[in-house]
Amino acid sequence: MSRPVIGITTYAEEARFGLVDTFAAVLPLSYVHAVHESGGRAVLITPDDPDVDILYRIDGILFTGGSDVDPSLYGERPHPTASVRPERDAAELFLLRAAVEADLPIFGICRGMQLMAVAYGGRLHQHLPDVLGHHHHRPVTGPKFGEHPVRVKPGTLCQSILGNSVIVNSFHHQGIADPGRLTPVGWSPEDGLIEAMEDPTKTFVIGVQWHPEDTTDFRLFAAHVEASRARRDRIRTMVATGRATVP
Repeated sequence: MSRPVIGITTYAEEARFGLVDTFAAVLPLSYVHAVHESGGRAVLITPDDPDVDILYRIDGILFTGGSDVDPSLYGERPHPTASVRPERDAAELFLLRAAVEADLPIFGICRGMQLMAVAYGGRLHQHLPDVLGHHHHRPVTGPKFGEHPVRVKPGTLCQSILGNSVIVNSFHHQGIADPGRLTPVGWSPEDGLIEAMEDPTKTFVIGVQWHPEDTTDFRLFAAHVEASRARRDRIRTMVATGRATVP
């Protein structure tokens, strides 16, 4: 059986190829590896020409980490530490809203979860040390990642995948201040920061603040891939029986 196709959003950044600096669509391969190890087939979505037609050719979508979400999208001026990519924000918000409407399985990681909050009417803490009084979520010295537990709410989709608690890595200076219409389902016990969110009205909409692609724990990827497979198979059955047509 063919693998479900998972679209992965990419960064638009300056990059060097040989001796040439150029603007490029780039992505850490760890995201692709995690999707492939979980039984999916990854395809990369660039931010330069967004169109909902890509959603008809994929079975699920993954919104990745990277730059800060532009605070103007939730009515605030940027913090001095903000690093934004407005073109990427616009492209991904367009695709995210269309994917939610289509009930396409959605998985957001770090910035991806923050973008989900904004799309659902929420807002962000722009610089967590100003709010929490510490740098534990993005260490300024030592290892790249921080590490801490996350408490997961019983009876949620995340809890069915991860159990009641999980130890996560951490590399972010922004966080969720208001989840909007999303449901918080995971928190850092140390400071109460939201670490996971869901939309229980949809088949699979999960966002997490940590970086599971940089671990060996791919349970969330596997669950996303399986939800994407189920949706694909359901649509194929509907097409085969004449209850739906291919766009």
